[in-house]
Amino acid sequence: MKRRSKISSINRARIGLPPGSGGFFGEAPDRPVEMTLFSYDEKHLEEKKIDSLEDFRSARENGRVCWLNVDGLHDQSIMDVLKDEFFIHPLVLEDIRNVNHRPKVEYMEGYNFIILKMFYHHPQSGELVSEQVSLILGPNYVISFQERKEDVFDTLRERLRTGKGKIRSQGADYLAYCLADAITDNYFLLLEQMEVQVEELEDELTLAPSEATLAAIHELKRSLIRIRHAVWPQREVVSSLGKDENPLLSPSLVPYLRDLYDHTIQVMDTIDGFRDLVSGMIDLYMSSVSNRMNEVMKVLTIISTIFIPLSFVAGVYGMNFDPQASPFNMPELSWRHGYFFALGLMAVMVGGMLIFFRRKKWI
Repeated sequence: MKRRSKISSINRARIGLPPGSGGFFGEAPDRPVEMTLFSYDEKHLEEKKIDSLEDFRSARENGRVCWLNVDGLHDQSIMDVLKDEFFIHPLVLEDIRNVNHRPKVEYMEGYNFIILKMFYHHPQSGELVSEQVSLILGPNYVISFQERKEDVFDTLRERLRTGKGKIRSQGADYLAYCLADAITDNYFLLLEQMEVQVEELEDELTLAPSEATLAAIHELKRSLIRIRHAVWPQREVVSSLGKDENPLLSPSLVPYLRDLYDHTIQVMDTIDGFRDLVSGMIDLYMSSVSNRMNEVMKVLTIISTIFIPLSFVAGVYGMNFDPQASPFNMPELSWRHGYFFALGLMAVMVGGMLIFFRRKKWI
């Protein structure tokens, strides 16, 4: 409910604003915007945090590939500088700062604009976090925009620092592909963790299902739906990049994009499989609760059935008829062993019913 309320408030905040206003519609963190620059070629790498774009300009003049990562979207002045420097269209800037956009790709004059969705577990709370990553792919540079400092690009940064693989010998288009690939690969990590959670919930359903188990199942199902809503349009983005003619993408990159598309399809298939499992787990929980209730009702019914004839006997002998007034008024009350006769009658009735229930396999 909180998530829906947040999205609704963001949509209400946008009502009436002119197109391309570029306002920020997310949660502003209590820290300044950080810009990190990676400039590299096959033999050299420079990594630094920058406050201005002078270092970026000089790296581009040296013919190096530049990756400018912007952590934080809430500083309007920095966004204006980037817009003027790279000729970012106001509508593109608005989409960058509207963090609830669906994944897409747009081919603008001089650059490509790509929106992707990144998921990871928060390092402190463990909560599943969804974050929008916007990429500007230009000639020999990539600019990535993130809401928060946490991301899934640490492995990619390490590859740049150590020079492993072919990333430092390739262009900016390969870097953009690597960013998208890192996001997609992290989906597999999340799904592995969810698979463990599914197995644990299945064990709980088998041994001792509870309301907490049902709540965990619903939370897992919501997480799967969130990821699926992000991966579905992301698949279209990768497919479009691999098929459309694009002067910023080299033909040698097409096989990599096709492989990335296959990975996206695999993520979709895995999510759909987990959704079926989770839906089946909900049915299994309801069945387990129903069976447990049936067992309880079965025991109560047997107890009630046993006590019905006992209550009848006790009720008959509890009637206030005077045996002295007539020899037919319960002569057993005058017997020396009448009390034991009543108890014995009750015991015989209970024993006979238990034997009958056992033969019927009701108990």
